[in-house]
Amino acid sequence: MRALLVEDSAHFARALRLGLRNHGFAVDIAANREEAMFKFAVHDYDVVILDLRLPDGHGLDLCRWMRERDAHIPILILTALDRPEDIVTGLNAGADDYVVKPVDLNVLAARLQALLRRARPVQGPVLQWRDLRLDPGSRRAWLRHRPLELRPREFDILEYLMRHAGRVVTPEELMEHVWGEDIDAFSNVVRVYIHNLRRKLGDSPQSPQYIVTVKGRGYLFGPQEQ
Repeated sequence: MRALLVEDSAHFARALRLGLRNHGFAVDIAANREEAMFKFAVHDYDVVILDLRLPDGHGLDLCRWMRERDAHIPILILTALDRPEDIVTGLNAGADDYVVKPVDLNVLAARLQALLRRARPVQGPVLQWRDLRLDPGSRRAWLRHRPLELRPREFDILEYLMRHAGRVVTPEELMEHVWGEDIDAFSNVVRVYIHNLRRKLGDSPQSPQYIVTVKGRGYLFGPQEQ
């Protein structure tokens, strides 16, 4: 899951990105309104975390701007402004949730997950192909009715591949969605994670494969392209 964090405190933003990484989020950071607008226009995000006090404008204006361009993306305001009228104004500006700093990281991650579940009702709660099932809401997976132990990034990669079953997903696409900006573009980390995922799924040349490597292009989950 890829999140855009709009926060002008570099220390707080880095700490939040590190903490949310352990909950399965790839976090891009924008330190001001202008940078946030550029990244929002260029990249596809699953959720936005937005501070209100920005050095080049008020976060409410940015929230309205984002909502005008995407009616469905979850937006969570994370700010120190805690007056009831601030909360009402933030929600009326288009935010889906309003959280006051300081916040427990586990609580923040849970609220983000709840927003994402509500934003994806048409996709169904559970992804399934053959005897592999994956529940994005609870972040659990099962293979042949047995729990499948996955690391957070393994879960994110598998979820992305299952949501795009039947077409080739490039390593660059996986890096952008699962790791965001926090990765070296020349890293072989995707190949390593795919190798570990295939091992856990029992993929081999002698058995039907869940994840197929398409040489020179990327990875294909599920049915072959026609």
